[in-house]
Amino acid sequence: MKFLLVGTNPENTGAATHFVALAEALVEAGHEVDVVASPGSLIAQELAGTRVRLHHGRFRNVLDLRGYAKVYVAARQLRPDWLIGNFGKEYWPLIVVGRLLRIPVALFRHRTPPMKKLSAWLLPRLARRFFAVSNHARQAYLDRGIAAARVQVLYNPVNMTRCQPDAQRRAMILRDLGIGEDAIVLGYAGRMHASKGIFTLLEAVTAAMAEEPGLHCLWLGDGPDAPALREQAAAGPFASRHHFTGWINEVHPWYSAMSMLAFPSLAPETFGRVSVEAQAAEVPVLGSNIGGIPETMQAGVTGLLLPPGDSQAWREAILTLCDPATRQAMGTEARQFVQRHFSTTVIAAQLVRSLTEACLRDPGAPLGKHSHHAAS
Repeated sequence: MKFLLVGTNPENTGAATHFVALAEALVEAGHEVDVVASPGSLIAQELAGTRVRLHHGRFRNVLDLRGYAKVYVAARQLRPDWLIGNFGKEYWPLIVVGRLLRIPVALFRHRTPPMKKLSAWLLPRLARRFFAVSNHARQAYLDRGIAAARVQVLYNPVNMTRCQPDAQRRAMILRDLGIGEDAIVLGYAGRMHASKGIFTLLEAVTAAMAEEPGLHCLWLGDGPDAPALREQAAAGPFASRHHFTGWINEVHPWYSAMSMLAFPSLAPETFGRVSVEAQAAEVPVLGSNIGGIPETMQAGVTGLLLPPGDSQAWREAILTLCDPATRQAMGTEARQFVQRHFSTTVIAAQLVRSLTEACLRDPGAPLGKHSHHAAS
């Protein structure tokens, strides 16, 4: 197949990481991929030098006519089998361009509603494929009256090569942080906001540190509550065992330094990319049993699901994973679990299969001349 992916969001977000992994997955599977991306964005930087062909463009908002022109010209010249979008402000432009050029459109939604009511009702009906990134997110659309057949689930793909354990990298990171190589390192990676459960985690890990002298906590990220978190950690009894890095653009190398990852959100998450990436690196996960997080792991096998906000339960779970045999067994299972369910090869095949089925069901909009690659 031949794809034109449009992702002009300049920010470094989970949706941008998904976009890059999806483009790479389709290329690896033997498909032709062109991308319209904002110059200098994470997407453009990550895809530069790959087999993806880049076209520069930007949507400042849904009414940006220059953005429409860039996508229209690229689509008219390339005549892809599918237009694929990942970001809300590009949904309607892709629908319009797709209708004008008779090219089917697939849209990914990384958040649960609300969109504006009209968009939330129309977009799953107008796009040939509308993908939620978890069953939790899909259910939000079904609850709004969208027919089940209109919303498919396709999980975030994970690059297994980028996310893999690396003993040398672990040793280097721990040395730079002043942590001993035998330390047990609990990692947190993400936005530092109270709704992410960071204060529950701080309370739990501090209590666990009182029982496990080799336990350290590695905090990757930033956010509005980062100063308060740092202040509380510094005032606690184990200040020297908390390590704050600030925001990290390239998180993948840091998974190797972790013995376990905590995903302690209090509010429902649509999915949980860091959970899957960490498991790909053989890092077991402690995750809140809420939203889409349970879909990212195999509870009791690749990690533990815990009640959100229950610091006592989190303390006990942290201590459970301080046992090296438990961690190793779960870590081994974790990478195999991700390989089966979230690897780029698996997700690319599922996407192509879904798109092929969509066109076969609608003879009025057949696949283009590249359809013989559908089984690649």
